[in-house]
Amino acid sequence: MEKQKVVTAQEKQKQVIISILYGTTMIIIFLGIYFSVYSLVYRISFQVLNAQIPGVIFGMLVSYLGSRYFFSVNRLKTEINKNTSKFSWSNFKKEKSSKHHH
Repeated sequence: MEKQKVVTAQEKQKQVIISILYGTTMIIIFLGIYFSVYSLVYRISFQVLNAQIPGVIFGMLVSYLGSRYFFSVNRLKTEINKNTSKFSWSNFKKEKSSKHHH
């Protein structure tokens, strides 16, 4: 019984984290779309090097990156929901290369 409660608590925590990540990606996509529309309405452009770039391009870029993050979260969700996956601090450690530079 105890183990079952821990598993459901871990599952709940996973669901909350995934929901937060999905929410964040949706905010990024929305802000990109909003900035694109705002740039169209108010004719916003930016000076990049020697060219004037419409703000719509930047808004579309933000939306594109948000959608890529959305699909990354989908892949992460499938990996996290596997029974074989578990948290380990070693996942965050930088791997040492086998070649030593002198």
